[in-house]
Amino acid sequence: MLEWLVALCVAILVVLVWPGSKYFGPDRQPDALLQGLGFSRPGGDDRSRRCVSTREESAPAVALICKPSALANYLQKHCRTFGDYSPCVGWTWRASALLQSVYETCWPHESPVQFVRDNLQLSDEGLVALDWAVPSYQRRRRTSSHSTSPVLLIIPNSFGKITRNVVKLCEMALSHGYLPAVFNRRSHNGTPLTTLKLQQFGDPSDLREAVRYIRYRQPAGRLYAVSESSGSGLLLSYLGECGSSSYVTAAGCLSPVFRCQSWFEGGLCWPLQWALVLYQKICLSRYKTVLSETMQTDGLFSSCSLRGLEEAIFCQSERFNSTSASTGMSSSSGGGGSVSPGAWDAYWERNEPLRDVDEVAIPVLNICARDDPVRGDTQATVPLELFETNPHFFLLLTERGGHCGFSTRSEGGGAGPAAAPGSGTERQGSNWSHRALLEFFRATTDFFNAEERAKQLAARRRGLGGGAVGRAFRNRSVSTCKRVPACSHNIHAIYNWQRSYTR
Repeated sequence: MLEWLVALCVAILVVLVWPGSKYFGPDRQPDALLQGLGFSRPGGDDRSRRCVSTREESAPAVALICKPSALANYLQKHCRTFGDYSPCVGWTWRASALLQSVYETCWPHESPVQFVRDNLQLSDEGLVALDWAVPSYQRRRRTSSHSTSPVLLIIPNSFGKITRNVVKLCEMALSHGYLPAVFNRRSHNGTPLTTLKLQQFGDPSDLREAVRYIRYRQPAGRLYAVSESSGSGLLLSYLGECGSSSYVTAAGCLSPVFRCQSWFEGGLCWPLQWALVLYQKICLSRYKTVLSETMQTDGLFSSCSLRGLEEAIFCQSERFNSTSASTGMSSSSGGGGSVSPGAWDAYWERNEPLRDVDEVAIPVLNICARDDPVRGDTQATVPLELFETNPHFFLLLTERGGHCGFSTRSEGGGAGPAAAPGSGTERQGSNWSHRALLEFFRATTDFFNAEERAKQLAARRRGLGGGAVGRAFRNRSVSTCKRVPACSHNIHAIYNWQRSYTR
């Protein structure tokens, strides 16, 4: 508790002092401090007002960056939410990129949504968890396997923190008829650690087994996937490795981190990095004794950076085991050993999210803001050439929004999960990025359904049996609900269902 109070005091000090420190001086303009904090001044002289007005009229608040294609034209025509973003400006904390990012990450959210947990036992006897979101008024806690409702698989950040943004996304997904499920990695969010193995940053093996379980449990519903922040590394790795066999119809990334190696090496400012390191140490402290058998925990808990923590967990374990076996030393006697220079680069060769990006076979929408304080500078951290050359990747780039924030002027009281889609209440209490994401899923599905009907009609006109062609196309690329994993006959031997109720 004391650590969290200290972290809060430091965060408040950083918010008030650090962003504007470089704007003090005799040659600085009066409005420079406000710009450093992420605010826009509502008043000012006539010249400044004319500049702001001209920029707002000439440049849209949201830019869609993608390779020209039939799907891109369809999205621009049918996704009205893409151009309906009005960020907060003026004297309000929601206009600050840093404050709204901290708010969506750390502030608790009172939600009527409850979670039903499935603990999945993997092939190596490890455990991951799926938290299925259900409204509090629903009496039936579990959904029938014959349900045709689409499933929305949500991957939180790589540190396992279930943020306010994730809970709000579950609320909106329920209101649109989805079955939201939050994926928790080993040891994350109360998931027991039953093996000495932790999941690497971009290793999709555990997620692959979780997707197979979802397809076994809900074979009649489409599957969509969403990742938040650094959790995009796991989702993009999975889509790249699996390719057309991912069982996912469409995917989305909210404020993703693309160049993860450089981000771990120093792409994050020290106050935010210090807070993330502290949070991860607190989560791993309960497993300190058992982890000492495979890694040097002294070096782990003395690390002061994200890179040092990642190296201590994943880059020292093999070297530590071989050294202990050859010298006969106790596992707990090691200090903070060094890592070979090639081990860090080799680790990211296996875990970089974009290593197999050319194999992605489904549409992926990425929503980013230029003022994101976590990801960093847009030109250096966002691979714009990827979206301009790959027809499967789409980027919504906003001028404001922070990290998973995207607060709007009309954002106010929340709407419950029973709100009707498209209603005024839902629009007022919902997040713009969530609305854009779900509209992207709907438009993408409608586009592929229209393409399928057109192929069937053309086949019938040629007399080639349109029904069979249509079914083959649906099973291959659009409706993967007909594809059942080969291991479904012994699924009970792989997965151990343990249900618990959490809020």
